[in-house]
Amino acid sequence: MSSTRATKSGFAAEAQAKTNAKYDQDHAVQCLEWIGRKTGEPVNTCGDPENFHEQLKNGYLLAKLANAIQPGSVKIMGNKPPTMAFKQMELIGQFAEFCKKMGLDNELFQTVDLYESQNLSSVVTCITALGRKLGELGPKESKGQKREWTEEQMKAGQNIIGLQMGTNKGANQSGMNIGKYTSYCRLSPF
Repeated sequence: MSSTRATKSGFAAEAQAKTNAKYDQDHAVQCLEWIGRKTGEPVNTCGDPENFHEQLKNGYLLAKLANAIQPGSVKIMGNKPPTMAFKQMELIGQFAEFCKKMGLDNELFQTVDLYESQNLSSVVTCITALGRKLGELGPKESKGQKREWTEEQMKAGQNIIGLQMGTNKGANQSGMNIGKYTSYCRLSPF
């Protein structure tokens, strides 16, 4: 966790603990190994959250990964990782934009999720989704299954009221005094 943020407490601490519990070290190892293979860069593949954060925080490996997949997609200045915070966050943001262009709208992460180690599980999910999109990491992407319905089946479905819509059995307005003048509402003459 970054030292520039105040320590969370109460509900915020509970929410952060739930988020941290979603982090999967095995998937993180797979992501780091895949990044190393794709980029040709040396990567410490230890899956603990601290190492995962340290390896990717500056955005350099993510930018190299994007460029390995699609050359020139993320602009990197020089051959070394950036040291200035805004440059690091810029690279992370460019990687996220690259992922969005690759069609990963539902698996994206925010820059702060990685840079300040707020939600590393979302970073793992995004990288896994990118690898899955390329057929190189994680389970294969589903192709979907086309369904054919007969006209008779379509008509039969129109008469069914789903449980999500609820029911109005037993509901009425008996006992409601909307707009009715009652004795306990009279103003006192005093």
